[in-house]
Amino acid sequence: MSSIMTNSSALTALQSLNNTNKQLETTQSRISTGYRVATASDNAAYWSIATSMKSDNKALSAVQDSLGLGAGKVDTAYTAINDVKDQVDLIKSKLVTARGASQEDQQKIATEINAIQAQIKSSVTNANFAGSNLLQNDGLAASDLKIVASYNRTGATVTIDTIDVKAADTQVLDVAGTGGIVGGLLATAFFDPSSAAVADTAIDTALGSVETALGKLSTGAASLGAAKSRIDTQKSFLSNLSDSIDKGVGSLVDADMNKESTRLQALQVQQQLGIQALSIANGNSQSILSLFRG
Repeated sequence: MSSIMTNSSALTALQSLNNTNKQLETTQSRISTGYRVATASDNAAYWSIATSMKSDNKALSAVQDSLGLGAGKVDTAYTAINDVKDQVDLIKSKLVTARGASQEDQQKIATEINAIQAQIKSSVTNANFAGSNLLQNDGLAASDLKIVASYNRTGATVTIDTIDVKAADTQVLDVAGTGGIVGGLLATAFFDPSSAAVADTAIDTALGSVETALGKLSTGAASLGAAKSRIDTQKSFLSNLSDSIDKGVGSLVDADMNKESTRLQALQVQQQLGIQALSIANGNSQSILSLFRG
């Protein structure tokens, strides 16, 4: 039915065009932002999940930074403690050589041992990373190294796991140079070559002290090595976990650009056809009115 009061065709065409324009606006927004769920109004459930997971991923990134810093400290200490162990091994060899040697040879060996003692002290002092030295007690109460290794969230409950290195296992020397695992080895001479009568007895005692120190150094190196291995494993795991979270979040909120591009072209054609349809509907209305003017 034709009516001069209501142009039904034009209203239908306008509604269709408005709907197309709305879809076109949504598609253009997805293409420009890269998201199909950019705000809570797009999909409240997906947006909420994605927001929480993105927040967790930022926390994981901070954990990875902590592991990187911890790795530097542990690697430095591990290298140094192995060097100290090698130096103590060398002292052991020198002492065995000095056992029963002539007074002149013992004097030379004592001089060599003094140089090794100085090298041990230097290795410990230089085992510093970011202001932290795991091998040297700074005179304060020794505290274990605790490296943040994971961030775990269950609902609103959060727990933090750490990789621990016991100070008691790694305190090779104190600032005074007399305490720690090797402090006793550096404090005094192992034997006095001028006292040939008692030199061999002193050497036997020194060898016992050296063996004790080597055992503790091996324990410290093992502790640091275990921490180093765990840090490397955790860093790799967190990197993969972070990638998986990114992929999961992307599947929830990212726009399919191929699909949206194709849809954009179709909607642009549909928009042009809608404009033409509205123009035709309005044209028909004008034709009816012209009959009355004539």
